Amino acid sequence: MTSLTHLDDDGRARMVDVGAKPVTRRVAIAEGRLDTTPEVVGLVRSDGLKKADVLPTARIAGISGAKRASELIPLAHIVPLDAVSIDFGFEDAAVTIRATVSTTARTGIEMEALTAVAIAGLTLHDMVKAVDPAARLGGIRLVEKRGGKRGVWRADAADSAAVEGPTDASADTSPAGRTALVLVVSTRAAAGAADDTTGPVIVGWLRERGFETAEPVVVADADVADAVRGAVAASPSVLITTGGTGVNPTDRTPEATLAVLDQELPGVAEAIRTAGRAATPTAALSRARAGIAGRTVVVNLPGSGGGVADGLGVLADLLPHVVDQLAGGDHAPRPAHTEVSNA
Repeated sequence: MTSLTHLDDDGRARMVDVGAKPVTRRVAIAEGRLDTTPEVVGLVRSDGLKKADVLPTARIAGISGAKRASELIPLAHIVPLDAVSIDFGFEDAAVTIRATVSTTARTGIEMEALTAVAIAGLTLHDMVKAVDPAARLGGIRLVEKRGGKRGVWRADAADSAAVEGPTDASADTSPAGRTALVLVVSTRAAAGAADDTTGPVIVGWLRERGFETAEPVVVADADVADAVRGAVAASPSVLITTGGTGVNPTDRTPEATLAVLDQELPGVAEAIRTAGRAATPTAALSRARAGIAGRTVVVNLPGSGGGVADGLGVLADLLPHVVDQLAGGDHAPRPAHTEVSNA
């Protein structure tokens, strides 16, 4: 067991010196739940409580809690927040709470995520206590953190390791063990006013390359942030989006993608734009991004059939290599150069 970092050699509390650590992008995800009655869950979902706007109020409270974590927890550092999001889910007799917090800093942001869940949950409790004073807030825990020297840590993986013991590190490197998700961002397709023609093409392309890939998920532009965040939380090997990368005011896929990335791969995005410009000059207007979120490769493709074809052509050579690198593979050897004789 390692020593407690918040105690000095004499056992006195201290704030850890992080001045020498590198500045990196860090993400923390925490969750909790308010166990209550089916009646209360129904009232919360329908906004039927006398204290109206229950979820929006709890969401704002959770965001405020994340911003004030360093004031509430004595030895926590003051960390600049890049983003905070609070998501709620519903079970028969419970409201679930999930906070995702990100920063670009020298230290982690776990306490901000946990505080966000706690404050959002306490606010929910306050707003339902008139109907169910016995409601119980609990299960607050860190489920994932990314960034820093430890890379990616997930609670489910830690739990499995504790029960099953060490596993073969190469188990995830076989093509059969790799998964992919395809997200189609189109308000018209989500509403049933247009057919999704690009999603099935990408799914077929991925399956041909050995990725276990479900049918494409179609979402409206307004829902892309939640959809991307949820897709990354599922930890697929690859997430490819199509649509929402242009300059229309409703195109928000690049922003949603940037919010989850730990590292950008600007060369990949630029290569896809270059391939598109060869056939369509307006491809230069694409704001698509590519990068790494945890151990997931995320790539934005345009929403057109031609743009998807151009993008997949670029990824054909790049995607296997970057997925292999994230799974712990070695660098691919460079092609041998043919010597040119001066004779």
